[in-house]
Amino acid sequence: MLEPGKITLYTGGHRGTEEYFGQTAEKWGMTEVTFNFEGHDISRERGLKILSDEELSRGGVGPDIIRKRMDRSFASTPMMQKIFQVLFHIVNNGYQVFAVGWLLSNGTVKGGTGWGVELARLFNRPVHLFEQDRKEWVSWLHNEWVTEEPVISHRTIAVTGTRNLSDQGRQAIDELFERSFKKSHK
Repeated sequence: MLEPGKITLYTGGHRGTEEYFGQTAEKWGMTEVTFNFEGHDISRERGLKILSDEELSRGGVGPDIIRKRMDRSFASTPMMQKIFQVLFHIVNNGYQVFAVGWLLSNGTVKGGTGWGVELARLFNRPVHLFEQDRKEWVSWLHNEWVTEEPVISHRTIAVTGTRNLSDQGRQAIDELFERSFKKSHK
């Protein structure tokens, strides 16, 4: 079992899931890195790292690739492209990936959160989703979503998720930390 103080959480600091994960990680003594770019408002700035245009460009993916992976289109505005580029940095730096949102019938996750989950799948990372309608954790194992209660088991974790975090979502995050660290917490 890892000590929380030896774990780094990577996030984008958005309201909802990312904000609550960050607050919870801080309570448990984790290091936090929040990626953002100039001119973009976020709710949480602990460990803020502003990405330069050059750094952002390393996470660039064409809209055709995103459309093909997600089986749907997203706005291709410069702001949305930068948000997707930030997601690349979050997932690229954190090994184990946690998300909160909704599974769609095609197996992808709703909204921009879905791109973070797709990157995790593409990079062959352990990825876990708290599915807010089903009120349960699912993990991507052997090319399918499987019901599983995950634990934080890597030194770097990436977090993405809905801005519309439910009370059950908050509880699921709290329980994830309890399950992961109950023996090591003071």
